[in-house]
Amino acid sequence: MRFHYDKKEDALYIRFNESPYQKSEEIQQGIIFDYDKNRKNRKIIGIEILDVSQKFPRQFKSELLKRKLPLILTLNLN
Repeated sequence: MRFHYDKKEDALYIRFNESPYQKSEEIQQGIIFDYDKNRKNRKIIGIEILDVSQKFPRQFKSELLKRKLPLILTLNLN
């Protein structure tokens, strides 16, 4: 699993594996799932979260940038 935080865009991307990408779907405003190419049994291979500093606790940014993994976070989707 790979985490990438783009502080300029305030976006977090979580990649679960390196399967080839096929399709994206915004399941909720600012929450995007990336799916693999398997048409019959499509799996999520990545999740992008936009405006992440508004959805995660304040400590998120510093902990992620310090590479203190795994992170335990509660996502506020409301």
